[in-house]
Amino acid sequence: MDSIRSGCWVFLICLLLSTTGYSRNLTSRPAVVNIGALFTFESSIGRVAKIAIQEAVKDVNANSSILRGTKLNVDMRNSNCSGFLGMVEALRFMETDIVAIIGPQSSVVARIISHVANQLQVPLLSFAATDPSLNSLQFPFFVQTTQSDLHQMAAISDVVDYYGWKQVTAIYIDDDYGRNGMSALGDKLAERRCRISYKVGVPPDSGVNRTDILDMLIKVASMESRVIVLHVNPDVGFEVFSVANRLQMMGNGWVWIATDWLSSVLDSASPLQSETMDSIQGVLFFRQHTPDSDRKRAFYSRWRKLTGGSSGLNSYGLYAYDSVWLIAHAIDAFFNQGGIISFSNDSRLRSVKDSGLHLEAMGIFDDGKLLLNNILQSDLVGLTGRIKFDTDRSLILPAYDVNNVFGTGFKRIGYWSNYSGLTVVPPEILYTKPPNRSSANQELYKVIWPGDTLSTPRGWAFANNGKQLRIGVPLRVSFREFVSQAQGTDTFKGFCIDVFTSAITLLPYPVQYQFIPFGDGKNNPSYSELVYKITTGFFDAVVGDVAIVTNRTKILDFTQPYVASGLVVVAPFRKSNSGAWTFLGPFSARLWIVTGCFFFVVGVVVWILEHRINDEFRGPPKRQIITVIWFSLSTLFSTHRENTMSTLARFVLLIWLFVVLIINSNYTASLTSILTVHQLSSHIKGIENLKESGEPVGYQVGSFAEYYLSEEVGISKSRLVALGSPEEYAKALQLGPGKGGVAAIVDERPYVELFLARQCKFRIVGREFTKSGWGFVSTCFLIHPLFSHAKSRALLTALDLKRIRFP
Repeated sequence: MDSIRSGCWVFLICLLLSTTGYSRNLTSRPAVVNIGALFTFESSIGRVAKIAIQEAVKDVNANSSILRGTKLNVDMRNSNCSGFLGMVEALRFMETDIVAIIGPQSSVVARIISHVANQLQVPLLSFAATDPSLNSLQFPFFVQTTQSDLHQMAAISDVVDYYGWKQVTAIYIDDDYGRNGMSALGDKLAERRCRISYKVGVPPDSGVNRTDILDMLIKVASMESRVIVLHVNPDVGFEVFSVANRLQMMGNGWVWIATDWLSSVLDSASPLQSETMDSIQGVLFFRQHTPDSDRKRAFYSRWRKLTGGSSGLNSYGLYAYDSVWLIAHAIDAFFNQGGIISFSNDSRLRSVKDSGLHLEAMGIFDDGKLLLNNILQSDLVGLTGRIKFDTDRSLILPAYDVNNVFGTGFKRIGYWSNYSGLTVVPPEILYTKPPNRSSANQELYKVIWPGDTLSTPRGWAFANNGKQLRIGVPLRVSFREFVSQAQGTDTFKGFCIDVFTSAITLLPYPVQYQFIPFGDGKNNPSYSELVYKITTGFFDAVVGDVAIVTNRTKILDFTQPYVASGLVVVAPFRKSNSGAWTFLGPFSARLWIVTGCFFFVVGVVVWILEHRINDEFRGPPKRQIITVIWFSLSTLFSTHRENTMSTLARFVLLIWLFVVLIINSNYTASLTSILTVHQLSSHIKGIENLKESGEPVGYQVGSFAEYYLSEEVGISKSRLVALGSPEEYAKALQLGPGKGGVAAIVDERPYVELFLARQCKFRIVGREFTKSGWGFVSTCFLIHPLFSHAKSRALLTALDLKRIRFP
């Protein structure tokens, strides 16, 4: 009886469990799924996004292949670009069964409500919050369904580098969106050896008036940079352009680069008033690139019918539309995986249930992580192209259109993509080819710059604050013919100074600068330390005998070389002995003995072959000995009188005459060399021979030769001897390695030529083994024509260096 009763209980439990499971499957796909949308309705982005989201929801619900019977419902709330209102509306969302939120459009609001989304595990998909610091580590439930400003700042940096500008002035909205955008811009510019020279923040509230902007732009106009990056909201942006136009900052020589806030207005509200368009002529601006497609063209046509032409469609509207489809596909996958839309109370909110805030109504989305994973793993094609996230939760293949305002509209002058940089070919075409970001492959169409000119602005002007350029000059104690300081004065002279001052006089405008000596006056300074002072900001530039070497060009800008240079090896020479016995010099004693023996042997061989048949090789023994010696020696001058009759003897004589010809030629050449050319008294023949010798090597104090010999050539530092003057050069070479001197000296050719002009006992051996030159050098961030590559080319071409004699 007990067993029957136990069996009944088991049957009832199984029936109950199966009924519960069946009920779960039936309720796993509800009739309606609620999502929220939070943005500013009255903004240029919000007006477009509202219509785009509504149309996307209609399209999703009309498509039977997705959600299959479940309707998508969107609840839209207005945040008015307020962080507080955005948080309040987000909390109100959490009181309902909202599984995901689209928005907000403001990066500041996104940062605030991301904390709510993280706490309640509801995915937050923003189609317009582009702050690059909204990362997945701090906000795991925040997903940027648009391009991050990190890529836009990379595009701006590439444009700055493309036109050869080295510094920019940044005007930005002083909130998280603006500050983090400028931080990203600074990092990207630094990668291209450029920088933000001056930054000015605009308060984000509505309290900024025209007077404040006027004061701000007056300060900007006093700076050196004429390249302005404007990263603000539309209201502030157009006010800045209006004031800048009044201050004549929209004319020749100025460059204005606006971020994608300008494209959102021009795309959605064009045409603007003529006064507004006049104030932005020549401005470059960026727009998020969306590939052309039939589906996109059809949506544009549909948009015009929806709005009656009263409002255009910007890229943020396309991203808002695609965000709805992204959520729909993720929810569909969520249901296919058995996900349940259910919420549980947060125990941490129980302590505030009596506060009147009704926070206990909010619940944690139990399967929020599953829905988030489905969103991040999505791979679909929308109006904006392929929607897929990389490991950093950023959309793959970021790209931007580069546009130029001109006339009553604007034109596209090219594209930027993370794949291939700047190009005039649409990025989606280049994706099928290997990536190529070489400088030769970067290209944009012609730009109509402010002032209605096609000439690319130089991007700088002399600052009105009267700051002088601090130019470092090496305080040399040797080879002072190149650069030296006049004793007791602040005046510098020398070949390098003459080149610099002559170049300065050719400029059509004055340059304020001051020479600052570097060194202790007792030893030549370290040139590596000298150029490093530029990177720290102590010097703006360096003028002197500075070699252009690879490790310096990585962090500094050099002019074109004004002196050809390179490392050479110097070794001692001696004059040959031209005494009475000089004629014996070509051959060694052993070679003279061997040659004499061969002469005698050849004479004996010919005598043996001829004396039986030739009467001239017969007679008394004394006569025959004289004949053998005479015959062999006379072959040296081909004056032998004896005729040979034996064929074999003639063959031997033929070979011997050829050998004599070789001996004679070598002797003549060697004797000529001895009498005309000085001879090397050292066994060093070049850098390779010097490296293998193991002997001491001299170099000039402060020269880069020490680093090159030890790091590049591989000569041990223990073999290197620092020498400070030409006199020390001569003494060390004369002593030689055996007496505490050096086997050779390695130095730059200009110094060596000056040294050899006074010392005749030494010569250059081997070939020059580096190719470089001397140039003026500045910080890579300094914009000055004398130190920019393009300007220095024209400058040094115009300068007649022949007028300045080499010392």
